[in-house]
Formats: sequence, structure tokens, C-alpha cells
Amino acid sequence: MAMDEKAVQEKKSRPDSHKRKFETTTELITIKTIDGSTIRGNINLGVKERVSDLFTKSANPFIVLTGVTSGGGSRQTLFINKQYIVWVEPEEE
Repeated sequence: MAMDEKAVQEKKSRPDSHKRKFETTTELITIKTIDGSTIRGNINLGVKERVSDLFTKSANPFIVLTGVTSGGGSRQTLFINKQYIVWVEPEEE
């Protein structure tokens, strides 16, 4: 059996492996960026306990927001480089 055929066979034997479920803990936040934009959206805290943990205890240079609204309209998902963030404020939902 060729390598490509073997990979296809393995994938067929685990059809739902790409649909893993992860528990999410989201919090609504507002972000101000260095260009003056204000962005509002939900951030997944994952195993972190606080929003600040995503900035102080995570090596990832980006944060991911979902359900985003800003002056430029709305988007489903937005990736923001932490270097371009001036401040972050958790919102009361």
C-alpha cells in the first residue's frame, strides 16, 4: 500500500478525529490599539483564570477574538498582535 493510500485509510478509520470538542470559557473584552481603534469581542480564556494571564503567562504573540465589533463593522474572528495593544478592559455582560 502506498503512503498516500495508507494516510487516506487511517483518516477514514477516524472520521471524527478532526472534530474534537474543547471546553471554552469566554469573556467579553474591549481593546484599544496603538492606532486608536477600539475593538470589542469575546476572548477564550482556556485554562487561564484571568484575561491578564493571556498577556503575562502566554508566549503566543497573538490573541484571538470572536464575535468582534469595531468602528469598521463586525467580524466573526479577529487575530490581534499583542504588540499593538495599548489596553484591555474586561466587560460586564
